[in-house]
Amino acid sequence: MDKIAVLIPCYNESQTIEKVVTDWRRELPEAVIYVYDNNSTDHTDDVARAAGAVVRYEYQQGKGNVIRRMFREIDAQCYIMIDGDDTYPAEMGREMTDLVLERNVDMVVGDRLSSTYFEENKRPFHNFGNSLVRGTINKLFRSNIRDIMTGYRAFSYEFVKSFPVLSKGFEIETEMSIHAVDKNMNVANVIIEYRDRPEGSESKLNTYSDGFKVLKTIGRLYRNYKPMQFFGIVALILMIISAAMFIPVLAIYIQTGLVPNFPTLIVSGFIALAALESLFSGMILSTLAEKERQEFEFRLQLVRKMKKEEI
Repeated sequence: MDKIAVLIPCYNESQTIEKVVTDWRRELPEAVIYVYDNNSTDHTDDVARAAGAVVRYEYQQGKGNVIRRMFREIDAQCYIMIDGDDTYPAEMGREMTDLVLERNVDMVVGDRLSSTYFEENKRPFHNFGNSLVRGTINKLFRSNIRDIMTGYRAFSYEFVKSFPVLSKGFEIETEMSIHAVDKNMNVANVIIEYRDRPEGSESKLNTYSDGFKVLKTIGRLYRNYKPMQFFGIVALILMIISAAMFIPVLAIYIQTGLVPNFPTLIVSGFIALAALESLFSGMILSTLAEKERQEFEFRLQLVRKMKKEEI
């Protein structure tokens, strides 16, 4: 088992990967630096190998697929995950690893948004999207993670080996953040200095399509992790619609003793039944979600036992 593993998922980062690997070898000389090439066509793997990194491959396209492969294959007491585009400072790596190794933090978040991100990043919709995602998740899950979409994080062995990677693309960071909050893991924020990509290096993140996937992921995970709140909101909306249709019919009935709009009355009744069904679905799924949290704690104990045996 490695003491520290630096994980770098890469897709066409030959322009910057040599500097990234060199910086991390200087800052954390005891770490093993892994570069996982994701079907690059610009010889990123050759450049990384020449710089001293351990190069491996993931042929399923997408950052989430690369992270899944990394987490499966590598055993370490502490993991550092960064991007290969030289936008994150290696100088903060020591502080982040110390939090994991000495303070038992499960996930350290490299917080760009509290420092230079909005000045350095030249894509205004990226700025808006990051703020929207951060506000949405912290509101829905009552958390205080200051940068949801950052690719600069440190993890404990327990987090990596108990985290089920489901996302295929850039929504993986959102999934990590929500998983840590839902499972009551120890999360710390470390402010980092962000620098924009150098000229000639292009982001692989599409503002609109990937942004939509991230918002879709938030909705899916909110439904799965907070089913009572999710289906409770659906039940409330349906009940309001049902009441809005039923009250005018009731008012006419009180005045005249007649029900002139039977179709409206029938539809409002079916919508009210759907609201009740949604409410009870939320109650049942909430019980299952609580059971899953209990089982997760048992699985976490097994992961810790495995760690002690490997050390």
